[in-house]
Amino acid sequence: MKQLLSLIIVIMMATFAKSQSLSQVKKELDTTRDPIGFVKYKLKKRYKIDTVTIMSTSSFIGLADSLAYNGKIGKVYGPFKGSNFLIKILAKVPNTFYHVSHILIDTSTFSRKFADSLATTIIKKIQSDSSSFESMARTYSADNGSARRGGDLGWFIRGAMLPQLDKAIAAHKKGEIFKVWTPAGLHIVTIRDNPKKDNGFALLLRVFL
Repeated sequence: MKQLLSLIIVIMMATFAKSQSLSQVKKELDTTRDPIGFVKYKLKKRYKIDTVTIMSTSSFIGLADSLAYNGKIGKVYGPFKGSNFLIKILAKVPNTFYHVSHILIDTSTFSRKFADSLATTIIKKIQSDSSSFESMARTYSADNGSARRGGDLGWFIRGAMLPQLDKAIAAHKKGEIFKVWTPAGLHIVTIRDNPKKDNGFALLLRVFL
């Protein structure tokens, strides 16, 4: 019994020491002016520098782009569940973001002529206030994900969409409704907000423990 108790105490002390050590590493990494030199020469740990592109500010693919957008420059994060590394945000660079909604008419189901006629009818109903864009999106859009949100695609980075969409979006202004043909089908698009600058890229230092 005494041996078991001693073993438990040793394990607890080792865990506490490790926790204190990790806490100290994070604190020093948080405040150092030379994080790469600190990791390379003092910690002597393996590291990697990642450039992360933020494609959307309203939905994230995973941990990297979520941290890249929401994290603070200079702050250290982690370690994370199931991982063995810390992440320090070194820098952020802005990019242009757009906020649009769309209704996708599936041309694999409908002919191009019918799709174009249907799109014209939908636009007329929206412009005459006999129906809303959101209602039309829920009824007609083949993009089920955005249809549930009334066609809203959220804020996304310039260049993230199909080239035809990207070019058309950049050429129109807030409040305008227009049609765009792409390989996916016929899109009815409306610009929800003026373009804005936001965090588009981030430089992340990943330190392996």
